[in-house]
Amino acid sequence: MKTIISHQNKTFEIDLSKPIDISIPLSNDKKNPIAWYQGIPEIEPVKMDDWIGKVSEGNSSTNFNNIFFNPHAHGTHTECLGHITRDFYSINQCLKQFFFLAEVISVQPEKVGEDLIISKKQIEKALKGNSPEAIIIRTLPNFETKKHLKYSNTNPPYLAEEAAIFIREKGIQHLLIDLPSVDKEHDEGKLLAHKAFWNVKDVNNLNDDARMNCTITELIYVDDKVEDGKYLLNLQFASFENDASPSKPILYKIM
Repeated sequence: MKTIISHQNKTFEIDLSKPIDISIPLSNDKKNPIAWYQGIPEIEPVKMDDWIGKVSEGNSSTNFNNIFFNPHAHGTHTECLGHITRDFYSINQCLKQFFFLAEVISVQPEKVGEDLIISKKQIEKALKGNSPEAIIIRTLPNFETKKHLKYSNTNPPYLAEEAAIFIREKGIQHLLIDLPSVDKEHDEGKLLAHKAFWNVKDVNNLNDDARMNCTITELIYVDDKVEDGKYLLNLQFASFENDASPSKPILYKIM
């Protein structure tokens, strides 16, 4: 179903019948990706006395599950600057628009000592002078196993502070990446890329020019079938009053 879209005083065509889901589903088994030293998510039927909220158990007319998970550790999630500030800010209050012009880029992190780092130079080269509202970073190599990795204590690749500053200065509002964090796993709490992207200068006393409406989405997966280039991004998330929420970013190829 081809549709003409008008956005930012530009008109273009997309096919709504061909959404590209770049989220990773949450499950309660070993296939679920895990970061930050957590166990697998829990999805279990409610139990009250001899009643079990599961149709297959024979005494319930509905499936009625409790779910325990951590949005940062267990799958695709979108976070606001409240992730790093002393004061509370909610993703549900910070993000009020959900469609953005996006650029998908592919980058192979560079070896620097014991680390793999995405540099400013790589981001600048991949963007080719474009300044989209959202940037979607697919790291290479792009193995399908990313959807199931156990990231804790593996020192995954991360974004250099200079790269995050460059992204901010380009006016890019939404950063999506297929890693558990834009920052180094063990960084002594510096969170340099997070702070640079959101322009947070003091987490205890938020500066007026901090980027309240900007988001970081982590633990996405962009299949190799998705070409680098321009897309319309629909950034969907559950309405949690929390610094982060599980999310479902959807891409539409611009025709």
